Amino acid sequence: MNFIEWSDFEKIDLRVGTIIKVENFPQAKKAAYKLWVDLGPLGVKASSAQITTCYDIDSLLEKQVLCVVNFPPKQVANFISEILVTGFVLEEGKVILASTDQRIPNGTRLA
Repeated sequence: MNFIEWSDFEKIDLRVGTIIKVENFPQAKKAAYKLWVDLGPLGVKASSAQITTCYDIDSLLEKQVLCVVNFPPKQVANFISEILVTGFVLEEGKVILASTDQRIPNGTRLA
């Protein structure tokens, strides 16, 4: 295992947000959704997420998720992904989203 310094962890800005809109993303190379996440004071940010195996659109709406908000934007096909929605990668590439067990204010930072 490679250890990091606390200062390395402090560089990652992890925030909670609520998924408010989801669309299919047929232009992506791998099956994905387009997500729009309300991050409170940071606004609504877009993300591409390869989570179609474990989630349908209706199950994602209003779900709170943990996001990295300080990566540079990344173009995925014809879409700009502004944040990274985090998750746990299981066998065969299945992804389970990292989320909260209680509702908390959008934009709250993980410390």
